[in-house]
Amino acid sequence: MTGPVEFLTATAPGTRVVVRTRIAGGYTDALGYLRSCDTTHCTVETKRGTVSLALAEVVAAKEVPPPPPPRPRRHVGD
Repeated sequence: MTGPVEFLTATAPGTRVVVRTRIAGGYTDALGYLRSCDTTHCTVETKRGTVSLALAEVVAAKEVPPPPPPRPRRHVGD
């Protein structure tokens, strides 16, 4: 079994991932598409924008399936 940093450095850009990192007071997750990864940082494109994550702060990472298709809009009166 590989660790989260090894997973990220071996994963192809464009793969949908979730990455958990340490922050002051706890943890936070970045869900999106891996855009790049080098020896110190990885870049994930999320719904809210692109984030750069320090690999030293990564505690977990894995591939996730594609997002579900958008739901059809409901019309007023239905």
